[in-house]
Amino acid sequence: MAAGGDEDRDWQRLDKWLWCARVAKTRADCSRLVARGAVRLNRQPVDKPHAKLRPGDVMTLALGGPERGSVRVWRILALAGRRGPAPEARALYEDLTEPPPGAPPPAAP
Repeated sequence: MAAGGDEDRDWQRLDKWLWCARVAKTRADCSRLVARGAVRLNRQPVDKPHAKLRPGDVMTLALGGPERGSVRVWRILALAGRRGPAPEARALYEDLTEPPPGAPPPAAP
């Protein structure tokens, strides 16, 4: 069985997807983000950068540390074929993050 034979068809490594989604500048930074426990998949903590990510999964990201923390909740829409420009990266997920209380409603498209 070839290593990674089904990768990028049915699933993708979490660190690779995060890098393609432009969460961090390098894939190593994405791996460290996962290893420090800042990512949950379908409500389950993940600490392995090689965790399998599939379309339909819901990811919770804790970004920025506690003092300037930001939590994002994303539904994975697609696996990444490459690390492209920001609009291409944005098409990989749907942002489910609820706005903070008192925030203005999002602008209509």
